[in-house]
Amino acid sequence: MTKFKVLTLGALIAASVSPAMADSHVSVGAGVGVLESPYKDYDSEVRPLPVITYESENFWFRGLGGGYYLWNDESDKLSIMAYYSPFEFKPKDSDNWQLRQLDKRKATLMAGLSYVHNTPYGFLRTSLAGDTLDNSNGISWDLAWLYRYTNGGLTLTPGVGVEWSSENLNDYYYGVSRREARRSGLDRYEADSDWSPYLELSASYKLTDDWSVYGLGRYTHLSSEVKDSPMVDKSWAGALSAGVTYSF
Repeated sequence: MTKFKVLTLGALIAASVSPAMADSHVSVGAGVGVLESPYKDYDSEVRPLPVITYESENFWFRGLGGGYYLWNDESDKLSIMAYYSPFEFKPKDSDNWQLRQLDKRKATLMAGLSYVHNTPYGFLRTSLAGDTLDNSNGISWDLAWLYRYTNGGLTLTPGVGVEWSSENLNDYYYGVSRREARRSGLDRYEADSDWSPYLELSASYKLTDDWSVYGLGRYTHLSSEVKDSPMVDKSWAGALSAGVTYSF
């Protein structure tokens, strides 16, 4: 089973559909996701993704997360938010004998602040969130600039961004303790904080006034702090999602 980097699409950033793709207050749908992890001998996985989007003046909910607006106008949107991060490591799901000797890394609930600033030339999107379940006690900061292009029923939103992960977060998911090293034969490893740049592209097309199809993907170039881990054998992580939605 494959999982993706925390906030690597934050389950496509705590949203199976980006907020820019929701034209009405409520939409529901279904899609599939293809997930690629940097862990050794983890196969790509195709999994179903439910799509539920809700937007009001005070609250929002998208995919795996939701929030409450502290400030909400056409230019600026600041909210308290929380989302489920499915990133985890299950030793039994690896085909690598050494990785099967390691401890499990759990999924968690992240919570913090998110902010969007809209301009005629694109929009800034950023979020700062911490682990609320004391699994890693880590923090993640995501910062991106995106531009939305619309032509008829087609909307394209390319973006470039960077994600900062704290030492605690990286060490929990990519570190190897002394006890694990003795048991597995892997080198002991302590990960530091890091910056990982990424490219993102979302697309949607309105089939009718109510029905739309969407696609969303992100490619993340992993830092040396992750790539140097004996648990990892790739220099990148990524995720793709596509599906159909109905808007009310």
